[in-house]
Parts: sequence; structure tokens; C-alpha cells
Amino acid sequence: MPLAIYVLGLGIFTQGTSEFMLSGLLPGMADDLGVSIPDAGLLISAFAIGMVVGAPLLAVATLRWPRRTALVALQGVFIAAHVVGALAPGYGPLFATRIVSALAYAGFWGVAVATAVALVPADAKARAVAVVAGGLTLATIVGVPAGTVLSQFAGWRAAFWGVAVLTLVSLVCTVFAVPGGKGAREEPRTVRAELRAMRRPQLWLSYAVTAFAFGAVIVTFSYLAALLTGVSGMSEGWVPVVLALFGVGGLVGMTIGGRQPEERSVPTLVAGLAVLTVASAALALTARHTAVTLVLVFVLGLAGYVTNPALQARVFTLAPGAPTLVGATNTAAFNIGNTLAPALGGATIAAGWGYPSVAWVGAALALLGLAGALWAGALERRDRRTGISAVPTASRRAASRRTAEHADA
Repeated sequence: MPLAIYVLGLGIFTQGTSEFMLSGLLPGMADDLGVSIPDAGLLISAFAIGMVVGAPLLAVATLRWPRRTALVALQGVFIAAHVVGALAPGYGPLFATRIVSALAYAGFWGVAVATAVALVPADAKARAVAVVAGGLTLATIVGVPAGTVLSQFAGWRAAFWGVAVLTLVSLVCTVFAVPGGKGAREEPRTVRAELRAMRRPQLWLSYAVTAFAFGAVIVTFSYLAALLTGVSGMSEGWVPVVLALFGVGGLVGMTIGGRQPEERSVPTLVAGLAVLTVASAALALTARHTAVTLVLVFVLGLAGYVTNPALQARVFTLAPGAPTLVGATNTAAFNIGNTLAPALGGATIAAGWGYPSVAWVGAALALLGLAGALWAGALERRDRRTGISAVPTASRRAASRRTAEHADA
């Protein structure tokens, strides 16, 4: 893998830490800001809303930019938003900075994945995406627990300052490691051409599976700290450890998923979502048993992230002619789940059903994702019987060669 791939993963790590660290900060933030935990949880949804809007919007806005320029500019906006967030006097201004941060992060995601795919040959595409997306898994293992510990000693605002500093380091690395400029033979990228390449119904089914799959895992993760302390009976000091355990499961899942060949993407999705459904339901039923909860948290991380490489790489296979918009729209799909799921979880808590109810929401979303994955598999089998491939091999290889040759990476 080129060094630039790992630097892109570093960028996702630093910004992804901010995306998920509120899971460990919610109780302290709620107290400091004078709001309820469900209201504080809406800050997670605010970030997700910004990513839903920002992913396609920023992909279009930066489509003709050299990719390194876009990556650096988006990280700069992200840093500025976190500095303002760390200084925010109340809930409203902080809510606004979460949206701005998410807009920048969403744009970075879309450009980073497109850049990674362009830097490697076709047979390394899933692995490159797994390395970049692995930065997010590393954020749950290291960044989120570290942010939780930092907040316990110095307040939640210190975690925001930490993210800003780390993102600045990532920005500097991007300047030196990611190739800049545009290739001499680069074909112009246009919104119209990329939209034409995204008309396949199976692509939009894949986006739906993405939204359900990620929503299923994030709804439980968002309220995991409250669940652990309020139901499982753990002390606050153990919360970072359990969050790290979730992240370790995610890293194992991401590694397994990233090593699956392209033709096994649908079976990987089916297996991961089936396990996620069962594990979520089991957590809802056994959350009071600490030992069982620890095991299930690990399984949730594994099952939740084993599908990630398949979800990320599959859309590039279904629409090879839209290397920027297809990844950005998939990022938006991830965050539709990330937007709706915490809101649904907060609604069940506010309704008096308790923190275990969020795991039931996760089980229901995973089941919907599983149904979508099974439908995608049935469509693929039908296409094979009729002699239609998801994307013609020759076209896929040609598109991959053009992307690699002309990418402005």
C-alpha cells in the first residue's frame, strides 16, 4: 500500500474520533450544558446530519479540485470548527459547530476514499478502502477511549482541543504524503457524467443496506456509556476500557472484511448483519449481566465493522464511472443511519423504555439491512442466470485503469 493510503487513514482516525467520542462524553456534557442525556445525544445526530448533507455537496463542490487541495482545505475547516466548539458557551453554538465539522469531515471521507481507490490497482481496491476506513475503527479503539479519559480529568472541552491538534498533525502529513496536482492525461470529471454512472438500481439498494447496517451498530454504541453505568452497573472508570473492547472487535471485523474477495461481498454482508441482529437482541435481554455484556460489546464491534469494507468497495464496483460521487453518497448513506438511529434510540429512552431499548432498535435495523443484503444476493443470482453481470468485467477493468492513470492523486 502507498504511504498516502495510511495518511488518509490517519485523517479518518483524527476526525472519526470526534464523530464517535461523544458516546463517552454524553453524561459530562449533559451536566455541563444543562440538558438531558437524550438532548445531548442529539449532538451525535447533528454531526450525522452534517455528514448526510456534506458528503454529496462537498463532493460536487470539490470535484474539479486537485484532491490534495480538497483534503487539506476540508481538514482546515474541521480544525477551525473544533476550536470554536471547544470555546462554545452553550448548547446551541456547540450544535452548530458539530454540523460544520461534519460537513468538512463528510467531504474529506468522499475525497479520501476516491483517492485511495485511484492509487491502487483493481484487485487491491477493497484492501485500500479497508485501510482508510480502518482509521475509523482505530478511532474507536484508541481515540474514543482516550477522549473519554481526557474528559474525565480535564472536561469534555479538552477532548475537542485534542481532536483539533491531532487533525492539524494529519493535515501536515497530507501535504507531504498525498501526491498533488493533476495528471497530464487526466480526463475531466463532471457531475453529469458521474450522475449518469449512478443510475443502477442495485447501487441504491446497496446504499439502503449501508444505512441500515451502520444505524444498527451506532444506535447501541451512541448510548453505550449510559447503558454500562446505568444498567450493567459499571463505574465510569471502566467505560473507556469497554469502548476500547468494542473498537478491538471492530478492528478484527474490519480486518476480516477487508480480506474477503469482491465476489464474496454479499455473503459477508449477510453473515455480518445476521450476527449483528442476534447480538443486539441478546444485549437488550442481558444488559444487567456484566460479563455477558462485555462479550456482546466485542461481538457488536466485530459484526458491525466486518461489513464495512464490503459496503465501501461494493459501490465502486457497481458504479465505476462515478469515483467521487459514488463514495460520497455512500458516506451520506452511512450517516443517514447515523442520524436516524441515535434519534430513535433517544426516543425510546425518553418514552421510558430504558437504555436496553436502544439495542432492540439496533436489532430491528440490522434485520432490515439483512433483508436488503439477501435481496441484493437474489438479484445477483438472477443476473448470473440471465448472463448479466453487475458491472461488465471489461468495463470495470477499463474504468479502474482510467481512474488509476488519470487520478489527481
